[in-house]
Amino acid sequence: MARGGALTVRLEEGGGGGGAVTFTVVMSCLTAASGGLLLGYDISVTGGLMQMESFLQAFFPEILRKTDNKQQDAYCIFRNQELTMFVSSLYLAAIISSLVSGHLTRKVGRRNSLLTGGFLFLAGVVLNFTAVSISMLVIGRVLLGLAVGFTSLSAPVYLAEIAPARWRGAFTTSFHFFFNVGMLMADLVNYGADTIPRSGWRVSLGVGLVPAAVIIVGAALIPDTPNSLVLRGRLDEARASLRRIRGAAAVAADTEAELEDIARAAEQDRRHESGAFRSLFFRREYRPHLAIAVATPVFFDLTGMIVVSIFTPLLFYTVGFANQKAILGTIITDVVSLASIAVAGLAVDRYGRRSLLMLGSAVLILSQVAMAWILGAQLGTDGGKSMPRGYAAAVVALVCVYTAGFGVSWGPLRWVVTAEIFPLEVRPAALGLGGAISGVLVFVQSQSFLEMLCTFKYATFLFYAGCVVVMVAAVAAFLPETRGVPIEAMGAVWERHWYWKRFVTPAPAKFSDGPV
Repeated sequence: MARGGALTVRLEEGGGGGGAVTFTVVMSCLTAASGGLLLGYDISVTGGLMQMESFLQAFFPEILRKTDNKQQDAYCIFRNQELTMFVSSLYLAAIISSLVSGHLTRKVGRRNSLLTGGFLFLAGVVLNFTAVSISMLVIGRVLLGLAVGFTSLSAPVYLAEIAPARWRGAFTTSFHFFFNVGMLMADLVNYGADTIPRSGWRVSLGVGLVPAAVIIVGAALIPDTPNSLVLRGRLDEARASLRRIRGAAAVAADTEAELEDIARAAEQDRRHESGAFRSLFFRREYRPHLAIAVATPVFFDLTGMIVVSIFTPLLFYTVGFANQKAILGTIITDVVSLASIAVAGLAVDRYGRRSLLMLGSAVLILSQVAMAWILGAQLGTDGGKSMPRGYAAAVVALVCVYTAGFGVSWGPLRWVVTAEIFPLEVRPAALGLGGAISGVLVFVQSQSFLEMLCTFKYATFLFYAGCVVVMVAAVAAFLPETRGVPIEAMGAVWERHWYWKRFVTPAPAKFSDGPV
């Protein structure tokens, strides 16, 4: 854990660490960030499939019959256990993958973990594209879930370790940007495939080969991070990787100083090589890291955004839009999301993580309460289908506002905070734990959301609004600001926090003042 007087001076002066934004940094970060395409494409393509007539005809004809029943409760049209299992099986697999991927990422490197995820995603897409039964669909989803677990851990870590500290927030938000590019891509494909009779669903699933190919080809061409190479004892390769990343203009003494910082962090890691999880759970000085590792994915998922992303087309269908218009509404929210993430990328390294999280949370609360009010007033509790078009359009607008609030806060910053705040010795373990927790929560929510919508009606959105209120208070009290802090020097952040400093034992300075 990095500490020392020189670091304290730099933090007080607002230093951000060194390192130039070189061509290698940009291309490597873009490639790693494209790992977000896998999760984004899969989430959004699933949401579109669930109200696509060709897909329902092939696998869920009973749901198709309910859509034609004028007496059917609009809240409950898509309540079906097999459909729910199709959606949630991905997240069940991601739980297992997240726990395994932390160890794999440590042993084989960040880049090779990305490659593994790409090949698993490719296999899952092929199985889904050729599916002739629900069982094949679910097995394919399991493979996709394993892929998502690998890439969702390794890509943000890669970005945080390779980006210059001064711009680390902006680079790490690119993972969530690509996540939303994947969602937009899936919604555009769904919009076209929805008009293709009988086989449109195969087109939607088959196009998943594109993001799989992007991550496989890209990961094969980028260097592994110096941190990962040093951790595996490949010091010469780490030096070459660092010089390639920092560029020809970098001063040799500066890159050597940075390499020494990384080597010291790796040495600290080796002292706990056999017990990273044990250290995270039972050593007092890692109590703050454990709290953040658990709280961040919990808060991220309890915004409700993941299930809203999955079920947005169904939500729009519920309030009265036809299939094509429901998907078109989702495309509009995707564009809003991309714009808001771009704003977050520009603002995160200027205004800090905490400010954006609290601002975005306020937007989430207001939009969810307004959405619940409109649904309650217009659909009521009996699921009547008489919502006026103006109110239905207002629901779409509120989903856009909600998406914008998420896009400037919890969406990209979940990956930023978790990728940068943990010391190297427990970083894979903390991220693996966070990924598993997130997988459990998304699995539970994807299993329960349609049931909640059917049972609690509009109050479903009030539940998520209440969760965000708790989150705002927790961020204000317990999340330290990490803007501009070198990634291997986060120890000083914990030492300076009003509450967490009691758990962190000061130690002599051990990091140089060179650029990171």
